[in-house]
Amino acid sequence: MIDALTALDGRYARLTTDLAQVFSEYGLIRHRIFVEIEWLKFILTDLNLADFDAEHCEKLDAIVSSFTVDDAQKVKDIESRTNHDVKAVEYFIKDQLDGLGLSKIKEWVHFACTSDDINNTSYALMLKKGKEIVSDLLNRLIQDIEEKALAYKSIPMMSRTHGQPATPTTVGKEFVNFAWRLLEEMKIIDQTQVQAKMNGATGNFNAHHFVYSEIDWINASKRFIATNLNLTPILFTTQVNPNHSVSFVMHSLIRAAAIVIDMDRDMWGYISLGYFKQKIKAHETGSSTMPHKVNPIDFENSEGNMGLGISMMEHLSVKLQKSRFQRDLSDSTVLRSLGSAFGYFSIGVKSALKGLSKIDLNESRIQEDLDQNQALLAEPFQTAMRVFDEENPYERLKDLTRGQKIQKEDLSKFVDGLDKVPNDFKIRMQALTPQTYIGLAQQLVDTYFKTK
Repeated sequence: MIDALTALDGRYARLTTDLAQVFSEYGLIRHRIFVEIEWLKFILTDLNLADFDAEHCEKLDAIVSSFTVDDAQKVKDIESRTNHDVKAVEYFIKDQLDGLGLSKIKEWVHFACTSDDINNTSYALMLKKGKEIVSDLLNRLIQDIEEKALAYKSIPMMSRTHGQPATPTTVGKEFVNFAWRLLEEMKIIDQTQVQAKMNGATGNFNAHHFVYSEIDWINASKRFIATNLNLTPILFTTQVNPNHSVSFVMHSLIRAAAIVIDMDRDMWGYISLGYFKQKIKAHETGSSTMPHKVNPIDFENSEGNMGLGISMMEHLSVKLQKSRFQRDLSDSTVLRSLGSAFGYFSIGVKSALKGLSKIDLNESRIQEDLDQNQALLAEPFQTAMRVFDEENPYERLKDLTRGQKIQKEDLSKFVDGLDKVPNDFKIRMQALTPQTYIGLAQQLVDTYFKTK
């Protein structure tokens, strides 16, 4: 929308539609409706707290399955009178039950629940869906990086440490580094169990136990959370869920975002060095004043959105574990931005994917840097000299190479003058080039794919 307040719902709305279905106000209300209906079914059919024909469960399920944006607006209209969002959901469901001829069970809606019993379970369901969405995105990014790692695993490239020429690597090995790091975080995200609680006003089942002391409410709560909601039960809470699951997921996404930023910056740098060309699209403009430019805007966009995501996720992961005494409401407004954190992360990944899709390797430029930096061989040469007991190997090569542009001939002459290195090894040294001095980079790429 052109008049949207945030970029998530305006400029980038096309990139966040799947998340909007989960985390929007409509999404939150729909999840609350689902939890209320599931709890109602549970206490009537599992705990048998009142006479109820189980055949009517289909009617209850229809309240959820047929829930529309217009229905969500009806809930908001009720909230305008009650000034309480969860109570508005309760009243909406009661109205629906009246229309379905099930008025006799409507006072069982929201039985023994505090608002956060409904909210924490709803947000847990939303968190679970959100992490599945970003996990799929991360998997796409990892697969893209892996494809490039395989394609470029044998292409030698000069490394840069502190921005200066350093021991060669391969293009593919540098890609596989990012794939492995992201894969580690994706495993954590996938393995994180999302916890939820259903235990009353201060977490002790007080009202439940008072009216039905014969029921094992602890096990009933666990059964409801695990079976009806497919979440992991948590028992030890105040009125609010301590949100360990949110923190687990957010901290892992923070690390994943940092890895993507690291890749964005490296790709930006490689493009600047000419190691990668960017594919040109007709009609696109790189600069408003410099017609020749093709800017790495997708990697820049990814970096910026990941930065916003990290700042939000850091706050969510820390703030949501804090609540004054048994309850304060400061978490409520923060949780409403959970979808925004996922949104910025999602845009960051999609922008990185777009950036990767627009690059082509400029192998000649990479080889040019290797050819012009013969001093890269100072490392293996001084290491060999140590093995064969040559005197002052590091210092001699430092004098030869540091701050100077040397040629292949200079190194060849240097090797010829070595006294203790055997001739057969000198031949190996003479044959070595920056292009062939890549260690086990190719094997490391192969090892990644064998062990992932």
